[in-house]
Amino acid sequence: MSTPVKVAIVYYSSTGTVSRLATELGDAATKAGAEVRVRKVTELAPAEAIASNERWAAHAEATADVPVATPDDVLWADAVIFGTPTRFGNVAAQLKQFLDTLGGLWAEGKLADKVYSGFVGTATLHGGQESTLLALYNSVHHFGGVLVTPGYTDPSKFADGNPYGTSHVDAQGANPVDEVALTAARVQAERVVRLAAAVRTA
Repeated sequence: MSTPVKVAIVYYSSTGTVSRLATELGDAATKAGAEVRVRKVTELAPAEAIASNERWAAHAEATADVPVATPDDVLWADAVIFGTPTRFGNVAAQLKQFLDTLGGLWAEGKLADKVYSGFVGTATLHGGQESTLLALYNSVHHFGGVLVTPGYTDPSKFADGNPYGTSHVDAQGANPVDEVALTAARVQAERVVRLAAAVRTA
């Protein structure tokens, strides 16, 4: 019997949207037969900034027990799914800082030939969702990774309309993560697990 595909879900979330998607991706990957680690990256914002935003502070408290990602989580994984809110159409500093810590593994060739994918949350409609994922995927190309996006490989993807990765518009808390986004997350996770298994045995 073959060993399960190992999937690391590494994300940053300030007010909970990306965290909720990470949980759904993790659950779906587990149901698809993978061994899963869900990890948040280190918070860089000062405590005063977090405390000044009620949703941010509440989320920080609610996820205090989520393990913090390390480069070893990426080394361990056959597939890595990165999650980030958008910051001016780009990757949040917290996730980018984590990516920057992977230089040693990159130099040793240990990031190559893994499957990578991404997901994103925004506060406004569109709001840089696609540009953020494309910016994130620049790192995958440098890793020598195998990029696996959901595309329109499942009919449900036409509902959320983002072939680059799962995305959701939170609208400052007025639009909680819905079934459209959760379905997209499940489609993406299942595809990542299936193709990671194929890449691992290629």
